Amino acid sequence: MLLADDAVTQLIHGIISWQFLQFVVTFLVIFVFVLTGAVILVLAERKIMAWMQDRLGPIYTGPWGLLQTVADMIKLLLKEDIRVADSDKLLFLLSPSVFIAPVIAAFAVLPFSPYISLPGTGLATGIVYYVAMSSIDVVAVVMAGYSSNNKYSLIGGLRAAAQMISYELPLVLALVGVVMLTSVLAGAPGYPGHDSIGTISLRQIIDFQGVWHKTGNPVLDFIFEGNTPWEWFILIQPLMLVIYYICGLAETNRAPFDLPEAESELVAGYVTEYSGVRWAMFYLGEYGNMTIVSAIATILFLGGWSGPGVAYLTGLNVPVWGLVGNLLALVYFIVKVYLLCAVFIWVRATLPRLRSDQLMRFAWLILIPITLGNILLTGALFLLISGLGLPTWVFLTVTGVINWAALFGFIWVVGRATVATTRRAQAPAIRARLRASTTPALPLRDGIPARVPELP
Repeated sequence: MLLADDAVTQLIHGIISWQFLQFVVTFLVIFVFVLTGAVILVLAERKIMAWMQDRLGPIYTGPWGLLQTVADMIKLLLKEDIRVADSDKLLFLLSPSVFIAPVIAAFAVLPFSPYISLPGTGLATGIVYYVAMSSIDVVAVVMAGYSSNNKYSLIGGLRAAAQMISYELPLVLALVGVVMLTSVLAGAPGYPGHDSIGTISLRQIIDFQGVWHKTGNPVLDFIFEGNTPWEWFILIQPLMLVIYYICGLAETNRAPFDLPEAESELVAGYVTEYSGVRWAMFYLGEYGNMTIVSAIATILFLGGWSGPGVAYLTGLNVPVWGLVGNLLALVYFIVKVYLLCAVFIWVRATLPRLRSDQLMRFAWLILIPITLGNILLTGALFLLISGLGLPTWVFLTVTGVINWAALFGFIWVVGRATVATTRRAQAPAIRARLRASTTPALPLRDGIPARVPELP
């Protein structure tokens, strides 16, 4: 009885504690964010692409067409759930859930603000957890393609598996550079951690990008405490941000890496046989992955929730100002995330779909060597500069200059490689056309005149 009473007492104290309230608030924020994020992104995608293509986009449902995606969501919930007769029913029904479950689970390690964060944000293995969750989607895609008993679905599933596995490697390697920077900065004055021991905790990585020594000037402390944009890792590793973002495009099957869903070749890829709610679950997972990729990029390279007033207000230890500071942090974080999501839309409206050979060569011959080279170069620079007894800021400056130069070199290499592979693919058709233009036309029957030569 005593043990039971103690357990009940501890449970009651846990429920009425501030930690439980924090958990409830964070859970509700994440739940609403996941459900509304896809609706907002679909509407934003239609509006932004319409603006880029000189169209109007949705204008009829609701004011300025703002309720169009809400109407689409209701339509999908009411549509008939059609199942293929000869499909593998168990795998066919489970694959949408397997696809969306790791997307929702990945939000557990995303810190939205100093207060709005689940206990999982304190995990020392936050990056590893995120990578593990993102790799589970491959299983769901293969399940959907195999179980549909459809050649288009199967080809789409196999394409997606090859693509996700190929781009998972450079995605992880691109994040190693950030972890190495935390190892260099750890233990320095004002920085968290111990000497030469970095972190893969997302929350601590935000702290590494917001170190500010108080000046006593309330205006400067309000603006820059916890908000030091000159310490954001994008300035030191810009190429790794670009490569991570490219790999994120491929991981989410977004254009120009949307070969698994190529409508001109595979109808709809691995989701060809799905309809209604199950079809919507795949696309909810896709837009959820877009949000997670943008959130990780925001945390690792753009300072996370950092912005003017956040650390200053939350550090006053006054509940009202703490609430204002957390709301500011939430606004800063969501704005950064959706700006990066807008780049997803921009890329879709700008770039054509890659061919399969271009897709795989780009990952294995360009991205993986560059990310491995970045790791080796960063380590060699640190050993060289620390061996000469120079301060840490020299290492950061030299690394940033070299990385920015490498970024422009990467853009040049990708441009040349794109032109070269396109010309190689078009060469047979061009040669055939040249042969046809130089071959004299055969005389036609019934006195019909010969073919008129083409204009130059």
